[in-house]
Amino acid sequence: MKDNSQETPKSLSKRSHSISKYAAQCGKCFKWRLFDTQEEFEDIRSKFIEEPFYCDRKLDVSCEDPADIEYDASRTWVIDKPNIPKTPEGFKRILIVRKDFSKLDSYYSTPTGKKCRTRNEIAQFIKENPEYEDVSLSDFDFSTPKVMEDTIPEHVVRKASANGSSNKRLKSTKG
Repeated sequence: MKDNSQETPKSLSKRSHSISKYAAQCGKCFKWRLFDTQEEFEDIRSKFIEEPFYCDRKLDVSCEDPADIEYDASRTWVIDKPNIPKTPEGFKRILIVRKDFSKLDSYYSTPTGKKCRTRNEIAQFIKENPEYEDVSLSDFDFSTPKVMEDTIPEHVVRKASANGSSNKRLKSTKG
């Protein structure tokens, strides 16, 4: 997955279990480039298929420059799907990793601070706040990024899978 330029990753801080950095991989040199804001990242991600990301889209950056960040297990990486719509102005897309790192939960914070976990909750908010009636429900995508297994911390104990097989990662111990 590291060299798949059709995906846009995010990096999770191992301490806080929240998104700490936003990055995209150049489709030419495959180097990771960081973005200063979630909004900048979402702008790239929302048009990723039509406008693949290349280093020169960032000001004063080229494929000749060193990578901004390396894909490794020093942090947990998650990969977002391309072309998820950019979050409407005033709203914020929030992603929270589960304790067992099995997946992330996605919700939106409204301009008033209300947390919405479904499109129905967004629709209700818009109905109750007519100043947002021009906001389209299709701009809210509750899909979640994929957690990259090879970057999950060693100490994390995973739950058993639905078919009963163990999917656990145990911390190594010396005997």
